[in-house]
Amino acid sequence: MQDRLPPPLGAALRPVLPELAEATIAAIGREVPDYARPLEGPFGRVLRIGVERALERFVDQIEHPEAHDATSREIYVALGRGEMRGGRSLDALLAAYRIGARLSWERFVAAGEAAGHEPATLYRLASSIFSYIDAISAESIEGYAQERAAAEGARQSRRRALALLLARDDVSADEVLDLARHAGWPRPATVAGLVAGVADADRLASRLGGDAIAAADRSGATCIAFVPDPDAPGRRAQLETALRDTAAALGPTVTLGRAPHSLARARAAQALVGEGLLATAGLAVADEHLPALLLHGGDAALAADLATRALAPLDDLRPGPRARLTETLRAWLDHPGQVQRVAGELHVHPQTVRYRLAQLRELFGERLEDAEARFELALALRARG
Repeated sequence: MQDRLPPPLGAALRPVLPELAEATIAAIGREVPDYARPLEGPFGRVLRIGVERALERFVDQIEHPEAHDATSREIYVALGRGEMRGGRSLDALLAAYRIGARLSWERFVAAGEAAGHEPATLYRLASSIFSYIDAISAESIEGYAQERAAAEGARQSRRRALALLLARDDVSADEVLDLARHAGWPRPATVAGLVAGVADADRLASRLGGDAIAAADRSGATCIAFVPDPDAPGRRAQLETALRDTAAALGPTVTLGRAPHSLARARAAQALVGEGLLATAGLAVADEHLPALLLHGGDAALAADLATRALAPLDDLRPGPRARLTETLRAWLDHPGQVQRVAGELHVHPQTVRYRLAQLRELFGERLEDAEARFELALALRARG
């Protein structure tokens, strides 16, 4: 104990402990609103043990200053944990400690004077009381922090599990509801799936804000996330800022039951970005690139087969002529009938465009005049990139 007191003082203080404990418990019940309840049952027992042990421990330390009582320390760590589990702040508990310090000072000074201890010793006693209260307060603060960290860890773990659950299309609404409740996640009306090239799911969720939840993806190199109310005012700008240095794709806004659909589209968009088939700066918003996703986001072989069949007339040409006619065909399909515009886009003479078109008509025949065939050719050219 700081500023060591004479051991005989402990013997003088010990007789007042029972009455002091009762007075302290009664004062706490009167003066601390959160504890203004019948001191019965588990709460009353814990409070009484805490008060009685605090007083005994203080006197024990006077009489046996070299002793170390780890068991008593755990009582006050546990009291701090209990406040956190009870959903309260530490204010009430620390107020109770201060009440105990005040009453102890009053009773102990009187007992010390009656036993003939000098004023200087009693002044040191006052200092020791308040130092002791600071010490047990710190123990309870430690317990509170430990419990809060454990609760936050459990909450984050449940939120990661919830993100993985929402990614599946084989779970019931009741399963989602139950896990959302345990994770403390307020179920939003709408969400959007998101895929980001980061490995730390908890950090990603924190960066996204707005009760976003995230989990490590199967690969371990990326994370999936679900963003609540993605169409809320300012939300898009917030996401772009949070992800400005991260390769990420955002799926469409959907109801909670369609969360796997939104995530699947975000995955498809992210994959196209990685393959260089979708050019975008920053966050890729999948629904702003639906044509590219239609061609490349599903069955890649289907798009390749379309391109091979539709563009087969070009296959027998040498690489140079094939490239020039392919370029002209795409420009012509984009600007049908506009020779001058096509020539300007290709940086060639209009007569060169007319010559190439004549070659294309020889290769493709009536298909260049058929709307369905032209549509198929336009898709094939984009599928081939």
